[in-house]
Amino acid sequence: MTGHDDRAAGVVSRGVAAVVDLVVVGVLLALLYLGLILTLLALHPGAFRFPALNLVFSGTVAFGAAVLYLAGCWSVSGCTAGAVVMGVRVVGRRGRRLPLMVSLLRAAACVVFPLGLAWVALDARRRSLQDIAFGSRVVYARP
Repeated sequence: MTGHDDRAAGVVSRGVAAVVDLVVVGVLLALLYLGLILTLLALHPGAFRFPALNLVFSGTVAFGAAVLYLAGCWSVSGCTAGAVVMGVRVVGRRGRRLPLMVSLLRAAACVVFPLGLAWVALDARRRSLQDIAFGSRVVYARP
């Protein structure tokens, strides 16, 4: 492999990493909203009102932010913030980083169907449904 332990990570490690990543995406969304507020305040200080965002717009932005965060992290280093905290990384079939397109598709699948992670508890090789579909693995990164 690439010098890392190739033991598949379990559902607890992956679940905690997912919760940490959920918090990171929440903070990112809060920062985006704050940026929108500050931009509106700077452009129209006399007529400023807090923006009222509708559910479709907010959901679309949240989906996009989560997918871009996950896919970017997986394609660049294999690790999100949660993965670093839990000492795991996402790798492809040959133990290398995932290509960008695979990362994007896997990220979208993880955001749309997060319960696919539960399959890790049932699979003998500790794969989520997303791992099975996209040929990825989540392994321990620490020796």
